[in-house]
Amino acid sequence: MFPEFRDLISRLKTEDAHFSRLFDRHNELDHQISNMETGVTPSDNSAIEALKKEKLQLKDELYAVLKKASAA
Repeated sequence: MFPEFRDLISRLKTEDAHFSRLFDRHNELDHQISNMETGVTPSDNSAIEALKKEKLQLKDELYAVLKKASAA
């Protein structure tokens, strides 16, 4: 995710607690969705869609933080 910001992501994960929480939650959702889609974790389509929407919202938030930090 966001390879153009790889170094900035590494820095923000250690320096910005809010960014770190968002990043960790995004990865957690990615793992949960993957498990649901492959049948490892039982679920229905509406549960998967809800998690995907949350993940997308987090990705938007992460991108906003990255853009702001890269402009500073």
